[in-house]
Amino acid sequence: MNKNIKIFINYFLGPLLFAWLSYAIYRQIVKQPQLEESWLQIRQSFQSYKIIYLIIAVLLIAVNWGLEAWKWMISVRTFYPIKFFQAFKAVLSGVSFSVTMPNRVGEYLGRIMYLPEGNRLKTISVTLVGSFAQLLTTIITGIVGLIVLKSTLIEQFPQLKIWYQFIVYGLVVTALIMLLIYFNVESTVSLFNKWIRNQRYIYLIEALQKFHTGLLIRLLLLSFVRYMIFIIQYVFVFYLFEVNVSTPTIATVMSVVFLAMSVIPSIALVEVWLRGEISIKLMGLFSMNTLGIGFTSVTVWFINLILPAIAGSLLILSLRLFKNEDR
Repeated sequence: MNKNIKIFINYFLGPLLFAWLSYAIYRQIVKQPQLEESWLQIRQSFQSYKIIYLIIAVLLIAVNWGLEAWKWMISVRTFYPIKFFQAFKAVLSGVSFSVTMPNRVGEYLGRIMYLPEGNRLKTISVTLVGSFAQLLTTIITGIVGLIVLKSTLIEQFPQLKIWYQFIVYGLVVTALIMLLIYFNVESTVSLFNKWIRNQRYIYLIEALQKFHTGLLIRLLLLSFVRYMIFIIQYVFVFYLFEVNVSTPTIATVMSVVFLAMSVIPSIALVEVWLRGEISIKLMGLFSMNTLGIGFTSVTVWFINLILPAIAGSLLILSLRLFKNEDR
């Protein structure tokens, strides 16, 4: 990418988007007819038994990123005997890099530092498989959410009526193609063997040959469990901030929010406001507590990204980057 374009994105477009989304969320909140009452309820929540909801959501951070570390560990073990604690530290370090990089690409940079240099680049392909499994989970659950919310969404957003079927069917076809690719990941190696002229780089994807069906199913199941942890966190924090909507409704709405976030390119520092804007639009169909919805988005973002990123940055301080000669 041209250097001037990078400067424009980093120092102008990013802050401009951040400011616009912040203003959009502010406008949504101030329009709330019972703003003072909602703010009072939120303050009271922190002084009541409901504070336990926040404690549970924070404790689930370890479960959330522990599951991601487990996914990464069993993927990397196809070519290197990594231990769980090492994988957990690598995942947290990846979070610290991803906060300021587009679409969390920094996660790869943070993770590869925890492997010997001869194995670092190999992790990129296996990490992509784990990310692909998480994306598949998000798309499939998002499709279910769109189907369940069809009548509500069309009623509130009539302009969607024409495009709704195309969107759903398009996503179904996309999910089926992705499933086909996912469960045939071994064939990727043979394809790259044909495309890559310099055979020196084939070793980067050789580990994919060991991704058998059983391993792929495990990754997909772990991705689904991790997805459910996200939903549980949102349920508890919504209740903390007095967004009194049923758990099935929260799960359904957030599945559509996650789906939207998965197809919109962003960086983590802007993502919180974008997710907040989408959450207010959709969850606002079921609750008038716009302030609580906005606070929930910020809180879950903070505990799931910022706290792990701080921990990851501290771990990087003690990391020795150069141990063995790279291949």
